[in-house]
Amino acid sequence: MFLGAPWYWWLIIAAVLAISIPFKIKFMKWWNKRQQEKKDGRCGKWGDDE
Repeated sequence: MFLGAPWYWWLIIAAVLAISIPFKIKFMKWWNKRQQEKKDGRCGKWGDDE
């Protein structure tokens, strides 16, 4: 037991993290692109250039 949890729980946690990290990276890239498109689309349209 490590920190009160059996070894297989740490294996499961490591697997979940390994699977979720690429999805998080993909989501962050998509989100940044979406925010950039929103900013570019808004810029100058109503005269509120930032």
